Amino acid sequence: MTFSRTTFVLISSGLLLAGCESNSMWPSLSGENPNPASAQTKQTASSLVLKAPTPSAGTSAFSAYKPPTATAATSSATRVAAGPALKPTGTFVGKKIVSMRGDLEKLRGAVKRLNVRMNKLRTENESSTQRYHGIVAAMNAKLQAGTTPGNPVLVKQWNEAQQQLEKIEDNISKMNGLSNDSGSEATVAGYLLDSVRATYTLSGAVDEDHVHLRGVEDEANRTVVVINRLLNELSNDINRQSSYLANERRNLTTMSIAIKNGERYGASLMNRAFAQAEIKARTAARSGKRRASSRPLVVIRFDRQNVAYKQALYNAVSRAVERKPDAVFDLVAVSPKVGSPSARILNTTAAKRNSEGVLRTLTDMGLPSSRVNLTATNSATAQASEVRVYVR
Repeated sequence: MTFSRTTFVLISSGLLLAGCESNSMWPSLSGENPNPASAQTKQTASSLVLKAPTPSAGTSAFSAYKPPTATAATSSATRVAAGPALKPTGTFVGKKIVSMRGDLEKLRGAVKRLNVRMNKLRTENESSTQRYHGIVAAMNAKLQAGTTPGNPVLVKQWNEAQQQLEKIEDNISKMNGLSNDSGSEATVAGYLLDSVRATYTLSGAVDEDHVHLRGVEDEANRTVVVINRLLNELSNDINRQSSYLANERRNLTTMSIAIKNGERYGASLMNRAFAQAEIKARTAARSGKRRASSRPLVVIRFDRQNVAYKQALYNAVSRAVERKPDAVFDLVAVSPKVGSPSARILNTTAAKRNSEGVLRTLTDMGLPSSRVNLTATNSATAQASEVRVYVR
């Protein structure tokens, strides 16, 4: 049997092409994994990340808070930002990390419930405020047009407005309770974070344990930030609602006189005096200057956990206000100027957080926030974070 040259060339080319398509006949020169799907699955199983909470539009940062959930890693930056999924390592440290992760999940659930309570109270306050101002607007319109003295319709509306203010007052009490509960959770979060950091020093851990521990530490830090913001918002809401309630009670007192006489009076003289006092205090806060050599009224050193400073701070500030009723206070957050640049940044953040806590304490004591100025600095002589209170 004979073959032509053309037929032989075609058969040889077919054999060469078949050999190129088979991995078993030709070695791979690329060095890549021949099965990328399995590599992707392996990477996904060994590296999980946590989504950071993102607030939705039109709501509070806390109302939009959701506990981070584990998802597959998509980039190296994301893998660095959050720790991998916890896998049992069999070590004592690994079991302790699993226990701390469970405590952290319980803390997140508690923070979520606190957010729900806060949003509910805000919604109720908004609804009561809208109804109150609707009733007051109706009374003002009737008084402006003229009516009979002691009009029973206006008396009924006045009582309804008073009921709405009582609801707001009741919600303020609930906010105070919520603030106490948030403070308790902040204590738990601080204790959990200290426990996580102390676990680094335990012996008998494998490298994977420390990777998991860093992830738990990051999540605990984010939870502490959320709780601190919740406390700040609650403090601002309580002070704002308390001032609003006091002003509107005075306005209702003025309104009752107008209803009794059947004619509209001007704005409450007490409100005018209050507004002038606020303007003077803010002007003094902006224009007043503290001498560089003046001694601080109080120095609070945060060299340990749970520093008991509130009673001493109250005594000092109350005496200062007795001597100078229009006194303005400067809160200076002082951080130690030691260590590496990253350590200085952490010290500055801790000092500012401590000063915010002192500010909340002062406002809870009844000192208007307009009479308190917050500043920050660092000191080479400070051994720990400090908050210095100056008076002028």
